[in-house]
Amino acid sequence: MRRPPIVVVLLVLPTLLSSCEPSANQNSEFVPVASDQETIVMARVFPQPGQLALFVADADGSNERPLVDASVADYNPVWAPDGNTIVFTSERDGSADLYRVRADGSELQRLTDDPAYDDQGAFSPDGEQLVFSTTRVDGTTDLWILELVTLQSHPLTAGSGGDFRPAWSPDGQWIAFSSDRLSDLPFAYGRWEHLQLVDLYLIRPDGSELRQITEHGEFCGSPKWTADSGQIIAYCMTAQQTMDSRRAVPELGEDTQLVAIDVVSGSVTELAAGPGVKFNPAPLDNAVLAYILRDADEAGIYYSNGTRGPSGSIGTASWSADRTQVVYHRRVPFEREPWVETWSPNSQYRLVLTSALPAFSPAGDRYTYLGRAAGTTPGSRPRGASVMVADIGGTNARTVYQDQTRNILGPQWLADGEKIAFGIGSFDAFFNGFHGLFLEPEDRAEGGAQIAMVNADGSDYVELTSGSNNSGFPSMSPDGKFMVYRTFGPEGDGLRIMDIETGQVRVLSAGYDNFPFWSPRGDVIMFSRQVEGDYEIYTVRPDGTDERRLTHSLGNDAHMGWSPDGEYIVFASTRMGYKDEITYTDAPQPYGEIFVMRWDGSDVVQLTDNQWEEGTPAWQPKQ
Repeated sequence: MRRPPIVVVLLVLPTLLSSCEPSANQNSEFVPVASDQETIVMARVFPQPGQLALFVADADGSNERPLVDASVADYNPVWAPDGNTIVFTSERDGSADLYRVRADGSELQRLTDDPAYDDQGAFSPDGEQLVFSTTRVDGTTDLWILELVTLQSHPLTAGSGGDFRPAWSPDGQWIAFSSDRLSDLPFAYGRWEHLQLVDLYLIRPDGSELRQITEHGEFCGSPKWTADSGQIIAYCMTAQQTMDSRRAVPELGEDTQLVAIDVVSGSVTELAAGPGVKFNPAPLDNAVLAYILRDADEAGIYYSNGTRGPSGSIGTASWSADRTQVVYHRRVPFEREPWVETWSPNSQYRLVLTSALPAFSPAGDRYTYLGRAAGTTPGSRPRGASVMVADIGGTNARTVYQDQTRNILGPQWLADGEKIAFGIGSFDAFFNGFHGLFLEPEDRAEGGAQIAMVNADGSDYVELTSGSNNSGFPSMSPDGKFMVYRTFGPEGDGLRIMDIETGQVRVLSAGYDNFPFWSPRGDVIMFSRQVEGDYEIYTVRPDGTDERRLTHSLGNDAHMGWSPDGEYIVFASTRMGYKDEITYTDAPQPYGEIFVMRWDGSDVVQLTDNQWEEGTPAWQPKQ
């Protein structure tokens, strides 16, 4: 696997422009923060609150009805063996937990109540136990077993990496699951996103006889058992295909394969199915296999006998014992609010969902973020990303600057609170899907990009740099006299510091460094650097001395932000890895979690714990 010699880490891709961009001039309820709470805003690619809901329908898709009232996010339903109840995952009370409800939507019951992530429940054949995936031990996903009578639970698997999508054999003797425990999170070809290398395993319900049944190096997931417990049905693809299959709408030609694996011999048989990204396979009887197809126009549930089930952007499906009904979750129309408080496991921090790359004014009364220019549509290229400014709480959002031929990245306020600096260029790394490949150092120049500045009212636009280098992500010194930014290209790579008054530029570093942020105290500049196969956070003094490495984790650490007093750093990290198979998450980097640490790298605290992609955090100054 060839890793790109240079890449720039962005833990949230421009999918955020379509998934997270708030509507202009839209009001939302704003709750003042407690005086002892810190507010951190962040972007989430998918889902937004109210974007996922549960439905029950006849197997052919007719007679569809909601299962329960829509809430923040309900997903991953599974039908009980007796056909009377359904277990699903919901974030309605905070973190992801398991719930049970009768098939008619009545008698809702919460089964787990833990601040960790609990998801992907699967019944034992007698319906008395549930195996599920959870992060309760060390932040990575393991399998636990829940006794449904007592609601007591205990661990089944442990170790590094993630264990996903468990399935209990009909004879009760085995639990199959998928796992990336052997993966070192390699980069995709020419990119910075991690591939997902997943293998299938078997384990006894008592935790004994763990064994791997597929060869490591590619991807096979979502195991389901045949009625005789003799075979496992799964969907498989190459490791590189896990890059495109994570899209909500994959490109043509990214076909997955449905396979049957003999549990005793290990032999693999490919099953006949049409083209496209097929996942969530389910053998309904000896002759019919169900699966979900991800497609731009024909998405939905299909059967191997040539019939169809419910249509739409469906994520997970489960059939009743008599196979006459199906329960599933899918995307639903929703109204995106620009400032949405979300659940926080730590009472010291209030977490708010907003749009991509937010940055607060020095007074903390306004914030800027990445928007879409008027007249552009999702999928257009260039997208014409714009500089937006909104009041706290999301009211009066307005476009400050836009360019129909170039894109915007990394808007940041100047110290006077009256001007905003940003990068402007094509930025194909972020606005061209996964097509921007970076195999050689010169690939990062992308025809050049400049640092620009504009007044907060949109007047007096000026470009501060020129030339063929790709420059971006400016950050201002507290006194407003200097600006640090990153650059790639024929004029050299690394971090640069510009004297705003004279325009003189000096070299701060010469590596593949990115996301520089000047400390509010003015004493250090932090940045992210590629080292030892991933990205870590560093600090350096403005004169280039006293360089220090702050993080040492497997995965990418980037998208940092300072607390207003310069004592703490908020950042996004992939260190906890995947919490689900990539196909179910509809996001480029669904391992992005938000962390806080001291300015010297100590006292690391995890703030988010889910399978979604969250990133680009910013810390709000208290007003």
